[in-house]
Amino acid sequence: MTATGQFSRRDFLKTGAAAGAGLTLAVYLPGCTREAAVADAAVAKPTFLPNAWLRIGPDGWVTVMVDRSEMGQGVDTALPMLVAEELDADWKRIRVEHAPPGKEYVNPMFGLQGTGGSTSVRAAFKPLREAGAKARAMLVSAAAAEWGVDAGGLRTEKGQVIGPDGKRLSYGALADKAATMPVPETVALKDPKDWKIIGTSVGRLDLVSKVTGRAGFGIDATAPGMLTALVARPPVFGGKVKSFDAAAAKASPGVKDVVQIGSGVAVVADTYWNAKKGRDALKVVWDEGALAKTSSESIRAQFVSLANRPGVTARSDGNAAGALAKGAKKIEAVYEVPYLAHACMEPMNCAAHVRADGVTIWAPTQYQWGLGLGAQGIASKLTGLPEDKVEVHTTYLGGGFGRRFELDFVIEAVEVSKAVHAPVKVVWSREDDIQHDFYRPSTYNKLAAALDEAGAPIAWTHKIVGPSIFSRFEAVFGPMPKGIDGSSVEAAVDMPYLVPNVKVDWVRADVGVPVGFWRSVGNSQNAFIVESFVDELAHAAGKDPFEFRRGLLEKHPRHKAVLELAAEKSGWGQPLPAGRARGIALQESFGSMVAQVAEVSVSPENKVKVHRIVCATDCGTVVNPDIVVAQMESAIVYGLSAALSGEITIKDGRVVQTNFNDYPVLRMHEMPVVEVHLVKSTEPPGGVGEPGTPPAAPAVCNAIFAATGKRVRRLPIRL
Repeated sequence: MTATGQFSRRDFLKTGAAAGAGLTLAVYLPGCTREAAVADAAVAKPTFLPNAWLRIGPDGWVTVMVDRSEMGQGVDTALPMLVAEELDADWKRIRVEHAPPGKEYVNPMFGLQGTGGSTSVRAAFKPLREAGAKARAMLVSAAAAEWGVDAGGLRTEKGQVIGPDGKRLSYGALADKAATMPVPETVALKDPKDWKIIGTSVGRLDLVSKVTGRAGFGIDATAPGMLTALVARPPVFGGKVKSFDAAAAKASPGVKDVVQIGSGVAVVADTYWNAKKGRDALKVVWDEGALAKTSSESIRAQFVSLANRPGVTARSDGNAAGALAKGAKKIEAVYEVPYLAHACMEPMNCAAHVRADGVTIWAPTQYQWGLGLGAQGIASKLTGLPEDKVEVHTTYLGGGFGRRFELDFVIEAVEVSKAVHAPVKVVWSREDDIQHDFYRPSTYNKLAAALDEAGAPIAWTHKIVGPSIFSRFEAVFGPMPKGIDGSSVEAAVDMPYLVPNVKVDWVRADVGVPVGFWRSVGNSQNAFIVESFVDELAHAAGKDPFEFRRGLLEKHPRHKAVLELAAEKSGWGQPLPAGRARGIALQESFGSMVAQVAEVSVSPENKVKVHRIVCATDCGTVVNPDIVVAQMESAIVYGLSAALSGEITIKDGRVVQTNFNDYPVLRMHEMPVVEVHLVKSTEPPGGVGEPGTPPAAPAVCNAIFAATGKRVRRLPIRL
């Protein structure tokens, strides 16, 4: 039974074992266990456990098993490009399959099979190129044996091996013989000057299926007899079901069952609408728990109080307190950011079929396997079945942004299917999605800095008060190093500017609101705070914000280069139309440096209009320029949405916002012109899915100050 056309691991191995299967190459990636296996003429069984697979069939098609989740960021294209480059494949004959769960697909930068942290290309850059190079070597050896010539005289091009006399054999024709060749232990990789695919904007492999509507997202999953469920969840964080009356819900048309599960009460019906109407008729009495009186105001009051207490020191250079006291000019500020929802275009959903002998899951998930968790591991725990009896089909994701690294929607689908003995798709409404998220943390920040007589910063202190994302994972990963959540202080502890005396403290403030990974994680809020405060220092010093930053980046040439490129391309210092002003911001995250200049106007009614964003990025070696540009544009939209209107507020322990009417995202008419400029670099690849988000808010807020003299220290922007 399949819903999305994805292969299970069993299906894959059965297919590969068929006669004439061609060349199947397993690829070893760092961090995985090497195991012996046997190869025969019919199929090259893996000689070691891979976390990426390469197959070449007699038809000449090259299939790459993509082990990262495709959520719009382009891994279904970028990862095959790495293989195809070293393989010398014909790009027109490349296709992908999404990998099943398993230790062979562990992301070596995470230690589990998951997608996030802008790691996909960074983790795969060398291993997948080696995969292609090894396959190419085997194909060349096969051709040499076929022709009775020395392999050293052969070359490859667009899916063919070419002899010195011009003879050609296609990879498809050589696939079966290549499967009998030994897998080379080591291979030489191409010199970048010889790349033909890497560094080019080849067309995305998922484009046609998405444009034509054939792409299988989680919400599209279907199977014979599949039912749909909606779950009534406690309206208050930490609440529980006290009792429920299912009579009216069960009498609603199409409703098949009503069952209690860990997160609430599920109404199961033949269609989504019938499940929704049934849930509307359900009567639940909730035990609202200890947070029933919690509000945004009470949370802020806790943060303010905690800001007066000592924190855990995350960075300490020199003597910040002493330097503050001696400075010629002292600047102080408080910055605040709200909780934010992910608001993925595709609400959370998951389909599952629990049987006595196994489980099948169709999930738009960022976390398939590892640490006894992931979609496979959690289903194993819930059903008592071994992990190898749980199949997980990773579908396309209609946006992830960290939200789909969580497992709550997978747990619900497995629990409901287990209870009703049928395949079930659990679908969240938009209201469910907004009001039951793992939110970007809200934080309260106290900053102080001192300038010397020349206007140079000599001291900087930053106290961050807010909740911890990683604290809930301590049972799995162990205690946080030095008791500090690294995601809470990133972009604060690694501020690149040259200040001799720096102190950054963190005060943990867990207030019961669930928090999680949000696009660019701590960089998203701390870049706004740091870059806005740097602007305050520039103004206090009487210096141009761009020149002030540039003068503090002598030890960071890559940061300086992107800052200069953004300024140059934006026309920094050149005249603007009346009423407009520019702001600048810089941030490194996930191995990439991004600078942005925002061009903004503010109406007499204090309406902010962002006219233009100029973005410069150094993300190291670029695999596909078009994908990088698209991701920067996407990240800017995400950052602007948060800056201009994003805010989750709490009243009586409940999220106030419900849908896009009161949690808006940027609309087409609000979209500025965006220009993206890439720094040519030979550095290893950096991330691109997230680094474009952090500089957007501070660039806009700094432009608002330039236009109005009003400093924005609390998001969302309200003048």
